[in-house]
Amino acid sequence: MEQTKKSTFKLLFYLKKNELKKNGNAPIMARITIDGTAKTLGTKLEIDPNNWDLKYGRVEGKSATALGINKKLDNIRGRIDKIYEDMLKHEGFATAQKVKLSFLGVGVMDDAILKVFNDQNEDFKKLVEKEERSESTYNKYITVYNHLSTFIKERYHRDDMAFRELTADFIREFDFYLRYDLQCAHNTVWVYTMPVLSLVELAIKKGLIRNNPFQDYEISMEETDRGYILKEDVEKLMMCMPSHPRYELVKDLFIFSCFTGLAYADIKKLTRNNIQSFFDGHQWIISRRKKSDVASNVRLMEIPKRIIEKYQGATRNEFIFPVPTNATCNTHVGKLIEKAEIITEQKVTFHTARHTFGTMFLTEGVPLESLSKMMGHKNISTTQIYAKITSQKISRDMDLVSPKFKAMEDAFLTVAI
Repeated sequence: MEQTKKSTFKLLFYLKKNELKKNGNAPIMARITIDGTAKTLGTKLEIDPNNWDLKYGRVEGKSATALGINKKLDNIRGRIDKIYEDMLKHEGFATAQKVKLSFLGVGVMDDAILKVFNDQNEDFKKLVEKEERSESTYNKYITVYNHLSTFIKERYHRDDMAFRELTADFIREFDFYLRYDLQCAHNTVWVYTMPVLSLVELAIKKGLIRNNPFQDYEISMEETDRGYILKEDVEKLMMCMPSHPRYELVKDLFIFSCFTGLAYADIKKLTRNNIQSFFDGHQWIISRRKKSDVASNVRLMEIPKRIIEKYQGATRNEFIFPVPTNATCNTHVGKLIEKAEIITEQKVTFHTARHTFGTMFLTEGVPLESLSKMMGHKNISTTQIYAKITSQKISRDMDLVSPKFKAMEDAFLTVAI
């Protein structure tokens, strides 16, 4: 039964002067009193006792320090007031201990965002161990979890927050925190906010909250030029003799990716069973992308066929290639690009080979729909990025269409003369 806010509820800020810090500052404490029962908690704030206004429970003056601490105290008061009011509304009663625990996030809460996030990460880790999902994606989720945890502690002075406490301001402030405090680029902010938005959608499905507090928040990935090398650069690399034998394997794997579009993780897990004869009599790579679990079927051309044959028997298991670590591949690719005297505006990594496949085959006339299927893209909009970054394709298309206007051009020139 809904209950109105009692006049016995009181929140007081005071200094713990009997436990001064080494710098002489005193910790600022909060005392919650409900129906005559009091509970205290630390605010993780401190101040010089000489600057404390005992009557109003605030820092005196208008210095940056005073204004900053008072703003945080106002925030704490607002959070505690809201917790108290929500408890009355949803549970019909509140105690000082319940309010304190809810504010601190102690012993809570199956409906807390970090707890749910951590549970999701633990489940995802099990899939990684079974090699059903990518370890790099798992590492990304851990990074986002750590950023979100730090943000909640710094902004809300909490260890966790219930989903019902989240507001539109929360995601906007998290965006600001990533963008300005951590200096993340726009697309990185997009990557880091997506899991948080997904958590809220999960909470709605589980019935933890009814409405999406982030429904008005919008962010999308900004299109950027995807690094790639030109067809003639691929030829240079193929003709290049590595300066050290250990670079040869990475060179072959890079070229293999240039002609199949497979990413590092997909080449690493490639087995003999993925190579199959298909309806057209040709050999195909039939697989699913490790990153997204989307089907990626690529017909093998002669160059990747020869590379597969070259490494036949090179592994003692079912995998086709003895693939080094991603870091090693990136280091060796850098050496190979330098040796082949390939000049690019952007740094070339192993993943550049996949983008090279996209631009090279689109330039040669492979339709977007076919390229999208080969690359295992969930949406063709992802593939369309490649169409926007290669002027070679535009030039070739214009070469095809320009003869159709030859008669009009001749007529125009005759009249103009």
